[in-house]
Amino acid sequence: MKKYLVIFLLLLTRFCPAQIEHPVTWAFKAKAINDTDALLTLTATIEKHWHIYSQHIEGGGPVPTSFTFTRSEDYDLMGSVAENSKPTKAFDQSFNMNILWFEHKAVFSQKIKLKKPGTTVKGSLEFMVCNDVQCLPPDQVEFSIPVSPEKTKEKKSTEDVHGNPISKDSVNETVFKKAVQPEIQENPLDIEQKSKKKAVSQPLWLTFLAGLLGGFAAILMPCIFPMLPMTVSFFTKQKGSKADGIRKSMLYGLSIIVIYVSLGLCITVFFGADALNNLSTNGIFNFAFFVLLLAFAASFLGAFELMLPASWLNAADSKADKGGFLGIFFMATTLALVSFSCTGPIIGTLLVQAATMGQILGPAVGMFGFALALALPFTLFAMFPSWLNALPKSGGWLNSVKVVLGFLELALALKFLSNVDLAYHWEWFDREVFLVLWIVIFGFMSLYLLGKLKFSHDSPLVFISTPRLFLAIISTSFTFYMVPGLWGAPLQSIAAFLPPQHTQDFDLYTGSLGGMSSSASEHRVSVKYSDIFHAPLNLNTFFDYEEGLAYARKVNKPVMIDFTGHACVNCRKMEATVWSKPEVLKRLREDYVLIQLYVDDKTELAKNEQTTSVYSGKFIKTIGNKWSDMQAQRFNANSQPYYVLFDSNEKSLVAPQGADYEPENFVRFLDEGKKVFRERK
Repeated sequence: MKKYLVIFLLLLTRFCPAQIEHPVTWAFKAKAINDTDALLTLTATIEKHWHIYSQHIEGGGPVPTSFTFTRSEDYDLMGSVAENSKPTKAFDQSFNMNILWFEHKAVFSQKIKLKKPGTTVKGSLEFMVCNDVQCLPPDQVEFSIPVSPEKTKEKKSTEDVHGNPISKDSVNETVFKKAVQPEIQENPLDIEQKSKKKAVSQPLWLTFLAGLLGGFAAILMPCIFPMLPMTVSFFTKQKGSKADGIRKSMLYGLSIIVIYVSLGLCITVFFGADALNNLSTNGIFNFAFFVLLLAFAASFLGAFELMLPASWLNAADSKADKGGFLGIFFMATTLALVSFSCTGPIIGTLLVQAATMGQILGPAVGMFGFALALALPFTLFAMFPSWLNALPKSGGWLNSVKVVLGFLELALALKFLSNVDLAYHWEWFDREVFLVLWIVIFGFMSLYLLGKLKFSHDSPLVFISTPRLFLAIISTSFTFYMVPGLWGAPLQSIAAFLPPQHTQDFDLYTGSLGGMSSSASEHRVSVKYSDIFHAPLNLNTFFDYEEGLAYARKVNKPVMIDFTGHACVNCRKMEATVWSKPEVLKRLREDYVLIQLYVDDKTELAKNEQTTSVYSGKFIKTIGNKWSDMQAQRFNANSQPYYVLFDSNEKSLVAPQGADYEPENFVRFLDEGKKVFRERK
């Protein structure tokens, strides 16, 4: 048993969330050889499993490490850069050629002849770092190395990698270190990210909680609930001591967890980390998920039953007759297969939701929560059989649970169809249409709970139980809550799931936020892509980076880039619950030029704008491709929303951040950027 648990944990660690890598650190040193000669040493410290390449790489291979020294009358170079570390020579299958690379540490040196004492050698280096799985984009590092031939201790002053003065005592040797981070380059859009804030995607604990709730709901399904006493009876009546029965019931519960978590890991392995990050913005996947959830809803509502092949069930059942751990494991497998008609839609919905949240561990964590909730009752009731007496009897109420879940599945499916409509600009699924459908769905669910709507497979409802009445009250209240949204009410509690406010045809709310500033009217007509995208909350918004930047220079204002997406739930929530606050809206309208870049838009670029990315090698065909590549290449990020503040010279004002649902924090973020902008004037 321990062996299987260890293997499972090792598999789990294999799929930890991917982070942006910074695997190389450079150190620069100058040492006097005599009164006229000095030796520069450039050392790369490389993290385990990564490598950089030699200077001597043939064409068609990876980017070799190269060095460029700024010409100066103060010194002459003596020869070329030498490689003091021994490279590894091996055949690289990715490039199909023999390649020289350095692991762990690479030391390069350059001799110089000084023409005058106390000079500084400046230049830059370029390198590419790879491991067995991936290569990071080629990176450049600038260096400034003070050199002195004197043998006495003196105080030196130079500039650090960010242009700030540094004073440092040295004895013939000065060392400067710079962590190589792709987002901190001398490059227009490079941002110094000192903050630990991350763009908010759904936290794993919420994914786990959703799985847990799904598991508890599955227990109440008509194909699982009646199995509780039968399964518990099997363990309690087995030969052996009570402790042995408890041990076997715990193994049974653990087997259930292993089965479902393995399913989650299989989803991760099948799609891969990058694909999981892109699912929520992919139109084809979103439409496929809509159809899938629609089928699940129809199944719960009684249109048909989802059934696995009988051969699978028979094979699992025959192996369950064997004793020992394998027999118990196949008993759990039999439960999973037999209950698929009830659990399949719940599992499918959980996996879809977890996969589209962009977290590689999402499916496994969701399945762990589901399996834990499903396994607990079987284990606990086997340990304490007397608890079974407190369970309600099976009956028509079990089918009612299925029907209610069917209504919820149907409502959730519409969100994925809305994502597709927005990405491809079909404009069939406006905010009012979405709300009307949700109002009808939850209204019908209320009627069903009150016994006014029945399906063919329902049992007669003699009376309404207290839990059923409470659910009907909640559903009816929610239905009436959504009605004002038909006239533009923001409905902040569900704003993240609704189409954007600008798709509302009859909107009494946005107009109440105040008109556009005069500066907005100066350029709104000429905004590129204004026929495709719409500004939220009447904000003065650009949808093209270059155009927005040019306008910022014209009016001398700082810029806020909002990397967003049509299918971005957190983006809509930020706009509805944070941007709409008067104190935030005022700053966005008056203090910044807002540039919204949609990373998932499917509109094709003009032919002369379509190109191949130098960063990823992918073909940039759509508007979404262009801005997605820009975010990844220049900011080393791929999550939305992602907010970047900089001045008209494209220099960072503050560290970028993702979603933050506290308005005062976002106000502080904007005010800090404005303060730095003013100080730079």
